[in-house]
Amino acid sequence: MKKIILSIALAFAVATGFAQVNEKELLKKTEEAVAKIKEEKPMGWEKKGLFTVLLNQANFNNWLAGGQNSISGNAGLKYDLNYKSDTWTWDNKFFANYGLTKLQGQELQKTDDRVELNSLLGKKASGEWYYSAFFNFKTQFDSGFDPADNTIKISHFMSPAYFQFGIGMLYKKDDNLKVNIAPATSKLIMVHKHFTDLAPAFGVEQGESTRYEFGAALNGYYKFNMMENVSAENILNLYTNYLEDAQNVDIDYTLNIVMKVNKFMSTNLSFQTIYDDNAFRGFQTREVIGIGINYGF
Repeated sequence: MKKIILSIALAFAVATGFAQVNEKELLKKTEEAVAKIKEEKPMGWEKKGLFTVLLNQANFNNWLAGGQNSISGNAGLKYDLNYKSDTWTWDNKFFANYGLTKLQGQELQKTDDRVELNSLLGKKASGEWYYSAFFNFKTQFDSGFDPADNTIKISHFMSPAYFQFGIGMLYKKDDNLKVNIAPATSKLIMVHKHFTDLAPAFGVEQGESTRYEFGAALNGYYKFNMMENVSAENILNLYTNYLEDAQNVDIDYTLNIVMKVNKFMSTNLSFQTIYDDNAFRGFQTREVIGIGINYGF
């Protein structure tokens, strides 16, 4: 009898020991899972910035095949200020770029000029879908001149200036993949009156300084690693105006490829194409490539 009681007590002690070990392991795994979730999806405010300078130079000396000496530079600033909680997401992105080039025997020319602010607010709906509202602002720093006649000014700061505001639905898998669909979007184009004295400009009628449109917008963002230390960032903006020529879709697509050398140096390629028949009946394209010196903050 004593042996039976002793055996039962021993079995109970072993079972209790295993249960405690299993409980500790389960608790440890739970804590690790929670920590991983917090690491992958940090809550609250998150901010980061990147300042980049791209440099290019071409020099020829007694080069029989021909060529023209040139030097160019491009400075860019990108700043993100984002908020995240269990039910809200708010992404704010600011872009600024300015570039100049100097060809031998010619005057200094502008090669890049952009100021842009994007703000996207989302309230959790279900799964990876959010009710959303977005705001977009675009303009430029400096004056632009007619390529055919460098004395004719065709644009400057806040002329044109584009404002967009819309509500809709946001699909956000993570910070690197999101698509916002806004079927109710207002768009305002502003331009100084001296650009419309003689003819319409940027879609604004002659003699006017503003143009209002109402339509639908789609904004997509996708960033991925092509290979180790090489990333590709895709930004797509589509817009159609319900009030006039709804079949004409404005397109703004940007591709940024960064080939990282180390913390402070990279090779950067930026390609942008725009189709906006109010501004120009055809595709506008911009391409910048060079060695980048980067400073993150």
